[in-house]
Amino acid sequence: MSSRNVLVVLYDGVQSLDVTGPVEVFAAVGRFPGLPGYTIGTVSPGGAPVRTSSGLTLVPDGDLESARPGAGTTLLVPGGRYTGDFEPRLTDWLRTYGGGAERLVSVCTGGLLLAEAGLLDGRRATTHWYVCEQMARDYPAVEVEPDPIYVRDGPVATSAGVTAGIDLALALVEEDHGKDVALAIARHLVVFLHRPGNQAQFSAQLAAQTARREPLRDVQQWITEHPDGDLSVETLAARARLSPRHFARAFQTETGVTPGRYVERVRVEHARRLLEEGSSGIAQVARACGYGTPEALRRAFVKTLGQPPTEYRRRFGAPRAP
Repeated sequence: MSSRNVLVVLYDGVQSLDVTGPVEVFAAVGRFPGLPGYTIGTVSPGGAPVRTSSGLTLVPDGDLESARPGAGTTLLVPGGRYTGDFEPRLTDWLRTYGGGAERLVSVCTGGLLLAEAGLLDGRRATTHWYVCEQMARDYPAVEVEPDPIYVRDGPVATSAGVTAGIDLALALVEEDHGKDVALAIARHLVVFLHRPGNQAQFSAQLAAQTARREPLRDVQQWITEHPDGDLSVETLAARARLSPRHFARAFQTETGVTPGRYVERVRVEHARRLLEEGSSGIAQVARACGYGTPEALRRAFVKTLGQPPTEYRRRFGAPRAP
Protein backbone atom coordinates (compact mmCIF):
# COMPACT_ATOMS: atom_id res chain seq x y z
CA MET A 1 0.00 0.00 0.00
CA SER A 2 1.39 3.39 -0.94
CA SER A 3 1.61 6.28 1.47
CA ARG A 4 -1.52 8.36 1.90
CA ASN A 5 -1.61 12.13 2.19
CA VAL A 6 -3.40 14.19 4.83
CA LEU A 7 -3.80 17.87 4.01
CA VAL A 8 -4.97 20.12 6.87
CA VAL A 9 -6.43 23.55 6.20
CA LEU A 10 -5.47 26.25 8.72
CA TYR A 11 -6.95 29.73 9.22
CA ASP A 12 -7.07 32.43 11.87
CA GLY A 13 -9.26 31.39 14.80
CA VAL A 14 -8.92 27.65 14.14
CA GLN A 15 -9.35 25.38 17.17
CA SER A 16 -5.92 23.91 17.92
CA LEU A 17 -7.26 20.57 19.18
CA ASP A 18 -9.30 20.14 16.02
CA VAL A 19 -5.96 20.23 14.21
CA THR A 20 -3.60 18.41 16.56
CA GLY A 21 -5.97 15.67 17.73
CA PRO A 22 -6.53 14.06 14.30
CA VAL A 23 -2.94 14.84 13.21
CA GLU A 24 -1.54 12.93 16.21
CA VAL A 25 -3.67 9.92 15.25
CA PHE A 26 -2.50 9.92 11.63
CA ALA A 27 1.13 10.57 12.63
CA ALA A 28 1.09 7.60 15.02
CA VAL A 29 0.72 5.16 12.12
CA GLY A 30 4.32 5.91 11.19
CA ARG A 31 5.47 4.22 14.40
CA PHE A 32 4.36 0.80 13.13
CA PRO A 33 7.19 -1.03 11.31
CA GLY A 34 6.21 -2.07 7.82
CA LEU A 35 3.17 0.18 7.59
CA PRO A 36 3.19 3.09 5.15
CA GLY A 37 2.55 6.20 7.19
CA TYR A 38 0.62 9.30 6.24
CA THR A 39 2.35 12.28 4.66
CA ILE A 40 0.86 15.19 6.60
CA GLY A 41 0.88 18.76 5.33
CA THR A 42 -0.72 22.02 6.42
CA VAL A 43 -1.75 25.03 4.33
CA SER A 44 -3.27 28.43 5.03
CA PRO A 45 -4.50 31.38 2.95
CA GLY A 46 -1.36 33.03 1.62
CA GLY A 47 0.78 30.52 3.51
CA ALA A 48 0.79 32.89 6.49
CA PRO A 49 1.07 31.79 10.14
CA VAL A 50 -2.31 31.56 11.84
CA ARG A 51 -3.36 32.32 15.39
CA THR A 52 -5.61 29.69 16.94
CA SER A 53 -8.66 30.41 19.07
CA SER A 54 -6.56 29.73 22.18
CA GLY A 55 -3.79 32.12 21.13
CA LEU A 56 -1.25 29.59 19.84
CA THR A 57 0.46 30.35 16.55
CA LEU A 58 0.70 27.62 13.90
CA VAL A 59 3.08 27.91 10.96
CA PRO A 60 1.76 26.10 7.85
CA ASP A 61 3.84 24.16 5.37
CA GLY A 62 2.49 25.96 2.35
CA ASP A 63 0.06 28.24 0.58
CA LEU A 64 -3.58 27.19 0.31
CA GLU A 65 -3.91 28.61 -3.19
CA SER A 66 -1.17 26.30 -4.49
CA ALA A 67 -2.60 23.10 -2.98
CA ARG A 68 -4.51 20.65 -5.17
CA PRO A 69 -5.86 17.68 -3.17
CA GLY A 70 -6.43 14.61 -5.30
CA ALA A 71 -6.48 10.81 -5.22
CA GLY A 72 -4.93 9.42 -2.05
CA THR A 73 -5.49 12.66 -0.13
CA THR A 74 -7.64 13.12 2.95
CA LEU A 75 -8.53 16.81 3.17
CA LEU A 76 -9.11 17.81 6.80
CA VAL A 77 -11.02 21.01 7.59
CA PRO A 78 -10.91 21.75 11.34
CA GLY A 79 -13.35 23.95 13.18
CA GLY A 80 -12.70 27.21 14.94
CA ARG A 81 -14.07 30.46 16.23
CA TYR A 82 -17.05 31.44 14.09
CA THR A 83 -18.08 35.13 14.08
CA GLY A 84 -20.75 35.04 11.40
CA ASP A 85 -18.67 35.18 8.26
CA PHE A 86 -16.05 33.11 6.47
CA GLU A 87 -12.65 33.79 4.97
CA PRO A 88 -13.61 34.10 1.26
CA ARG A 89 -10.27 32.75 0.03
CA LEU A 90 -10.88 29.60 2.08
CA THR A 91 -14.47 28.96 0.99
CA ASP A 92 -13.67 29.76 -2.65
CA TRP A 93 -10.76 27.30 -2.59
CA LEU A 94 -12.88 24.60 -0.95
CA ARG A 95 -15.64 25.13 -3.51
CA THR A 96 -13.15 24.81 -6.38
CA TYR A 97 -10.78 22.10 -5.18
CA GLY A 98 -12.29 20.41 -2.10
CA GLY A 99 -14.29 17.88 -4.10
CA GLY A 100 -11.09 16.57 -5.69
CA ALA A 101 -9.88 14.95 -2.47
CA GLU A 102 -10.32 11.21 -2.03
CA ARG A 103 -11.80 11.82 1.43
CA LEU A 104 -13.21 15.11 2.69
CA VAL A 105 -13.24 15.41 6.50
CA SER A 106 -14.42 18.14 8.85
CA VAL A 107 -14.06 18.51 12.59
CA CYS A 108 -16.50 20.50 14.71
CA THR A 109 -17.57 23.78 13.04
CA GLY A 110 -15.39 22.94 10.05
CA GLY A 111 -18.63 21.39 8.79
CA LEU A 112 -20.01 24.92 8.34
CA LEU A 113 -17.12 25.70 6.00
CA LEU A 114 -17.91 22.62 3.92
CA ALA A 115 -21.60 23.55 3.88
CA GLU A 116 -20.82 27.13 2.83
CA ALA A 117 -18.74 25.75 -0.04
CA GLY A 118 -21.67 23.55 -1.15
CA LEU A 119 -19.75 20.33 -0.45
CA LEU A 120 -22.42 18.92 1.87
CA ASP A 121 -25.43 19.51 -0.37
CA GLY A 122 -27.56 16.37 -0.54
CA ARG A 123 -25.47 14.64 2.12
CA ARG A 124 -25.91 13.64 5.75
CA ALA A 125 -23.64 15.58 8.10
CA THR A 126 -23.09 16.62 11.69
CA THR A 127 -21.19 19.34 13.53
CA HIS A 128 -20.82 20.64 17.06
CA TRP A 129 -24.16 20.43 18.84
CA TYR A 130 -24.09 24.18 19.43
CA VAL A 131 -24.36 25.00 15.72
CA CYS A 132 -26.41 22.04 14.43
CA GLU A 133 -29.59 24.13 14.36
CA GLN A 134 -27.74 26.91 12.56
CA MET A 135 -26.42 24.50 9.94
CA ALA A 136 -29.89 23.08 9.35
CA ARG A 137 -31.36 26.58 9.05
CA ASP A 138 -28.69 28.15 6.86
CA TYR A 139 -28.03 25.13 4.62
CA PRO A 140 -31.36 23.38 3.96
CA ALA A 141 -29.76 21.16 1.29
CA VAL A 142 -27.76 19.44 4.06
CA GLU A 143 -29.37 16.60 6.05
CA VAL A 144 -28.13 17.54 9.51
CA GLU A 145 -27.89 14.77 12.12
CA PRO A 146 -27.37 16.46 15.50
CA ASP A 147 -26.86 13.34 17.64
CA PRO A 148 -23.90 11.29 16.30
CA ILE A 149 -20.28 12.14 17.09
CA TYR A 150 -19.45 11.63 13.43
CA VAL A 151 -21.27 10.83 10.19
CA ARG A 152 -19.88 9.13 7.07
CA ASP A 153 -21.63 9.77 3.76
CA GLY A 154 -19.59 8.37 0.90
CA PRO A 155 -16.21 10.12 0.70
CA VAL A 156 -17.36 12.88 3.07
CA ALA A 157 -17.04 12.53 6.86
CA THR A 158 -18.12 15.18 9.37
CA SER A 159 -17.64 15.11 13.13
CA ALA A 160 -18.84 16.86 16.25
CA GLY A 161 -16.77 18.94 18.63
CA VAL A 162 -13.05 18.61 19.38
CA THR A 163 -12.45 15.05 20.65
CA ALA A 164 -14.91 13.63 18.11
CA GLY A 165 -12.27 14.49 15.51
CA ILE A 166 -9.95 11.98 17.20
CA ASP A 167 -12.66 9.31 17.03
CA LEU A 168 -13.19 10.00 13.35
CA ALA A 169 -9.45 9.92 12.62
CA LEU A 170 -9.21 6.56 14.42
CA ALA A 171 -12.07 5.26 12.30
CA LEU A 172 -10.25 6.34 9.13
CA VAL A 173 -7.04 4.66 10.32
CA GLU A 174 -9.03 1.50 11.02
CA GLU A 175 -10.42 1.70 7.48
CA ASP A 176 -6.90 2.01 6.06
CA HIS A 177 -4.90 -0.27 8.35
CA GLY A 178 -7.29 -2.40 10.40
CA LYS A 179 -8.78 -2.51 13.90
CA ASP A 180 -5.62 -3.61 15.74
CA VAL A 181 -3.64 -0.59 14.55
CA ALA A 182 -6.47 1.82 15.45
CA LEU A 183 -6.85 0.32 18.94
CA ALA A 184 -3.10 0.41 19.54
CA ILE A 185 -3.03 4.11 18.65
CA ALA A 186 -6.05 4.79 20.87
CA ARG A 187 -4.29 3.14 23.81
CA HIS A 188 -1.07 5.03 23.08
CA LEU A 189 -2.96 8.34 23.12
CA VAL A 190 -4.79 7.23 26.29
CA VAL A 191 -8.08 7.52 24.46
CA PHE A 192 -8.49 3.83 25.39
CA LEU A 193 -11.17 2.97 22.85
CA HIS A 194 -12.49 4.97 19.95
CA ARG A 195 -16.22 5.50 19.92
CA PRO A 196 -18.54 4.44 17.10
CA GLY A 197 -19.79 7.27 14.93
CA ASN A 198 -23.42 6.79 15.87
CA GLN A 199 -22.71 7.20 19.55
CA ALA A 200 -24.48 10.29 20.85
CA GLN A 201 -22.55 13.54 21.33
CA PHE A 202 -23.76 13.51 24.94
CA SER A 203 -24.42 10.89 27.57
CA ALA A 204 -28.10 10.34 28.28
CA GLN A 205 -27.88 12.59 31.32
CA LEU A 206 -26.24 15.43 29.41
CA ALA A 207 -28.37 15.04 26.30
CA ALA A 208 -31.52 15.68 28.31
CA GLN A 209 -32.12 18.82 30.29
CA THR A 210 -32.12 18.58 34.06
CA ALA A 211 -35.64 18.91 35.37
CA ARG A 212 -36.39 22.02 37.39
CA ARG A 213 -38.65 20.38 39.93
CA GLU A 214 -36.99 18.26 42.59
CA PRO A 215 -39.26 15.19 42.27
CA LEU A 216 -38.48 14.94 38.56
CA ARG A 217 -34.75 15.45 39.16
CA ASP A 218 -34.87 12.66 41.72
CA VAL A 219 -36.55 10.41 39.18
CA GLN A 220 -33.82 11.15 36.63
CA GLN A 221 -31.19 10.16 39.18
CA TRP A 222 -33.13 7.03 40.13
CA ILE A 223 -33.28 5.91 36.52
CA THR A 224 -29.51 6.35 36.16
CA GLU A 225 -28.79 4.37 39.33
CA HIS A 226 -31.31 1.56 38.68
CA PRO A 227 -31.28 0.70 34.96
CA ASP A 228 -32.30 -2.87 35.83
CA GLY A 229 -35.35 -1.78 37.82
CA ASP A 230 -39.01 -1.33 36.95
CA LEU A 231 -38.86 1.94 35.02
CA SER A 232 -42.39 2.01 33.68
CA VAL A 233 -44.17 5.35 33.57
CA GLU A 234 -46.53 4.17 36.30
CA THR A 235 -43.67 3.29 38.67
CA LEU A 236 -41.73 6.46 37.95
CA ALA A 237 -44.85 8.58 38.33
CA ALA A 238 -45.47 7.02 41.74
CA ARG A 239 -41.93 7.97 42.82
CA ALA A 240 -42.64 11.56 41.76
CA ARG A 241 -46.05 11.46 43.49
CA LEU A 242 -47.82 12.39 40.25
CA SER A 243 -50.39 10.70 38.08
CA PRO A 244 -48.85 8.83 35.13
CA ARG A 245 -50.36 11.27 32.63
CA HIS A 246 -49.23 14.36 34.53
CA PHE A 247 -45.78 12.84 35.11
CA ALA A 248 -45.21 11.96 31.44
CA ARG A 249 -46.25 15.44 30.31
CA ALA A 250 -44.17 17.24 32.97
CA PHE A 251 -41.11 15.04 32.38
CA GLN A 252 -41.07 15.74 28.65
CA THR A 253 -41.68 19.46 29.18
CA GLU A 254 -38.79 19.82 31.62
CA THR A 255 -36.23 17.43 30.09
CA GLY A 256 -37.05 17.62 26.38
CA VAL A 257 -37.56 13.83 26.02
CA THR A 258 -40.27 11.36 26.96
CA PRO A 259 -39.70 9.13 30.01
CA GLY A 260 -39.51 6.08 27.74
CA ARG A 261 -36.87 7.66 25.51
CA TYR A 262 -34.81 8.73 28.52
CA VAL A 263 -34.95 5.24 30.02
CA GLU A 264 -33.87 3.71 26.71
CA ARG A 265 -30.88 6.06 26.44
CA VAL A 266 -29.76 5.29 29.99
CA ARG A 267 -30.10 1.53 29.51
CA VAL A 268 -28.25 1.45 26.19
CA GLU A 269 -25.51 3.64 27.63
CA HIS A 270 -25.13 1.32 30.64
CA ALA A 271 -25.07 -1.73 28.38
CA ARG A 272 -22.40 -0.12 26.21
CA ARG A 273 -20.15 0.42 29.22
CA LEU A 274 -20.59 -3.17 30.38
CA LEU A 275 -19.76 -4.49 26.91
CA GLU A 276 -16.72 -2.23 26.57
CA GLU A 277 -15.23 -2.82 30.00
CA GLY A 278 -16.33 -6.26 31.19
CA SER A 279 -16.61 -9.88 30.18
CA SER A 280 -20.20 -10.61 31.26
CA GLY A 281 -22.28 -12.63 28.82
CA ILE A 282 -24.91 -10.94 26.68
CA ALA A 283 -27.70 -12.44 28.80
CA GLN A 284 -26.13 -11.02 31.97
CA VAL A 285 -25.73 -7.60 30.37
CA ALA A 286 -29.36 -7.68 29.23
CA ARG A 287 -30.58 -8.42 32.77
CA ALA A 288 -28.27 -5.81 34.32
CA CYS A 289 -29.72 -3.14 32.03
CA GLY A 290 -33.38 -4.02 32.49
CA TYR A 291 -33.94 -5.66 29.09
CA GLY A 292 -34.60 -9.12 30.49
CA THR A 293 -33.65 -11.04 27.36
CA PRO A 294 -30.76 -10.91 24.90
CA GLU A 295 -33.24 -10.37 22.07
CA ALA A 296 -34.65 -7.23 23.74
CA LEU A 297 -31.11 -5.93 24.19
CA ARG A 298 -30.29 -6.73 20.56
CA ARG A 299 -33.33 -4.80 19.29
CA ALA A 300 -32.40 -1.76 21.40
CA PHE A 301 -28.81 -1.80 20.14
CA VAL A 302 -29.78 -2.17 16.50
CA LYS A 303 -32.30 0.66 16.85
CA THR A 304 -29.93 3.01 18.68
CA LEU A 305 -26.44 2.10 17.44
CA GLY A 306 -27.16 0.30 14.18
CA GLN A 307 -25.43 -2.93 15.26
CA PRO A 308 -26.12 -5.85 17.63
CA PRO A 309 -24.36 -6.03 21.02
CA THR A 310 -22.13 -8.91 19.92
CA GLU A 311 -20.72 -6.82 17.07
CA TYR A 312 -20.38 -3.80 19.35
CA ARG A 313 -18.32 -5.83 21.84
CA ARG A 314 -16.16 -7.26 19.06
CA ARG A 315 -15.33 -3.79 17.77
CA PHE A 316 -15.07 -1.80 20.99
CA GLY A 317 -14.56 -4.23 23.87
CA ALA A 318 -11.37 -4.06 25.91
CA PRO A 319 -8.72 -6.52 24.67
CA ARG A 320 -8.77 -9.76 26.68
CA ALA A 321 -5.63 -10.59 28.64
CA PRO A 322 -3.80 -13.67 27.22
